[in-house]
Amino acid sequence: MAQRKATINRSTKETTISVSVNLDGIGNTSIKTGINFIDHLITSFGKHAMMDLKVNAKSNDGIEHHLIEDTAITIGQTIDKALSSRSGITRFSYASVPMDESLAEASIDLVKRPFSKLTLSIKRSKIEGVSKEDLEHFFQSLLQNLNSCIHLTVKYGDNDHHKVESAIKSLAVAFRSASSYDKKQKGIPSTKGSM
Repeated sequence: MAQRKATINRSTKETTISVSVNLDGIGNTSIKTGINFIDHLITSFGKHAMMDLKVNAKSNDGIEHHLIEDTAITIGQTIDKALSSRSGITRFSYASVPMDESLAEASIDLVKRPFSKLTLSIKRSKIEGVSKEDLEHFFQSLLQNLNSCIHLTVKYGDNDHHKVESAIKSLAVAFRSASSYDKKQKGIPSTKGSM
């Protein structure tokens, strides 16, 4: 099996981002964005997806929205690059993850047709200092750039922190399974012969 690793460096007037990923890692992470809650979410994603993930992100314009957006875009693009042709993978997966009173579900098809449906059900205007709209945009940007079909839904919950954390963990667990090698699968997992 080919090594599923990738690195992307993205530099604009707004941000400077570097992301490295090893999809067949053991969940080692080093995440530095300067935004604690975003670091926490990305760390959880890498840990529970069992991928080695290194992220260094710096704002060049001092605008937090740009940093959050560009970080999510670059993570998604790096994972997409590491998946390469997606030959031999399981392709489909589903995960339901509770966090105390909250429950989130993720359904994934790692086909190369980007579509995402996101329902986080956040009620507060901020969670751990990050605005609701920036958190929603973080997830949207990540999902869109994974170049896959993903439905991510918080089913219920009272605590917005728990909702968001259960969402990122369900996404990670579903991704881990969908991206894993299937011993029965020979080649591209599609009747078309192409993803």
